[in-house]
Amino acid sequence: MRFAAVLNHDGGTLRTVDMDAFSGQLRQALEAAGHSVDIDIVAGRDVATALEKAIARRNIDVILAGGGDGTISTAASLLMNKKKALAILPAGTMNLFARGLGIPQTLEAALQSFADGEVIAVDMASANGQPFVHQFSVGMHAKMVQLREKMDFGSRLGKMQASVRAAWAAIKNPPALKVSLSIGKAEIVTRTTGIGISNNLFGEGHLPYADNPAGGVLGIYVSVARRRHHLAKLLLDMLRGRLRQSAHVEVHQAGKVVLKILSPARKFRAVLDGELIRLEGETTIEIHPGALNVLVPSSGVSAKAA
Repeated sequence: MRFAAVLNHDGGTLRTVDMDAFSGQLRQALEAAGHSVDIDIVAGRDVATALEKAIARRNIDVILAGGGDGTISTAASLLMNKKKALAILPAGTMNLFARGLGIPQTLEAALQSFADGEVIAVDMASANGQPFVHQFSVGMHAKMVQLREKMDFGSRLGKMQASVRAAWAAIKNPPALKVSLSIGKAEIVTRTTGIGISNNLFGEGHLPYADNPAGGVLGIYVSVARRRHHLAKLLLDMLRGRLRQSAHVEVHQAGKVVLKILSPARKFRAVLDGELIRLEGETTIEIHPGALNVLVPSSGVSAKAA
C-alpha cells in the first residue's frame, strides 16, 4: 500500500519524540513490508492543510495521522465517506478511538501493526453536521475540559494529572442543565449534570471506548448524579467500564438523538472529541454507519471488512 504520513510534532507524545529518528523507524517498518511512504512533519497549525493535500493525492491508499486527539479527529473528518483509509498513530493522552480499533498503544508497536494490517469500515457520528469519532458531551466533561485548559502541563502525564485536578474541581461545583432529549419517538425532559453521546456503545470492563466500532448506534449516557460522592462514583464507574451497572447514569441507544438545552445556552460549552466547541441551543447527533475506512491490525479486526 502507498502511505502518506502527516505527523504533528506539536501534538500529544510526539512533542517529546526525536522526529527524525522516529520518521526513520516509520519508513523502515513500512518499506520492509513492501509498502511505500511519504512523511510530512508539520506544526499543529498546519495539520489540516497537510492532511487535505495528502488526501487529494490520487496515488495514496492510506493516510497515517500522528498527533493528539485533535489531529486524529481532523483526519477522520476529512476522510469521512472517502475510499482512502486512516491509520492512527496513538500519540494522544488516552487514545480511546484507537483502543477501540485494537491498535497497540506504543508508537513502535503501532507501526509494526500497520505493516501487515487490513482495512475495515467503521462508523462515525456527527453533531449538527460536524463529524466525530469518539464522543460529544455537555455538562461535567465540558466544564472539566474548560478548567484543564487553564492549567499548565507539558507532557502526557502532566495532562492526566491536570485532568484529575479539573475533574475534582468540577465535582465540587458541578454544572446543572435542563435539557430535552428526543430519542426515537420518546422525549425526555430532565435536569442533569452531564450528557455524553458516543460513537457506538462503550464496552464493559475497560476505559470508555467502543468494543464494536461498527455497531451502528449512538451510546447515550445521561447523568442522574447530583451529590459530590455520587459524581465521584460515576467518574470511577466510567473509568472502570461499569457505566451500565452504575446507579448514577441512564443509558440509551439510538441512531439519532436531538438535544435541546432549556437552560440559558450562553453559559455552556460542549466537547467534541476532546475539543471545546460552542454549544448550540439544539444539536442533532447522528450515527453514520461504515463512513470511515481505517487500517487496523490483522489480528484485531472486530468489524466487517471494507
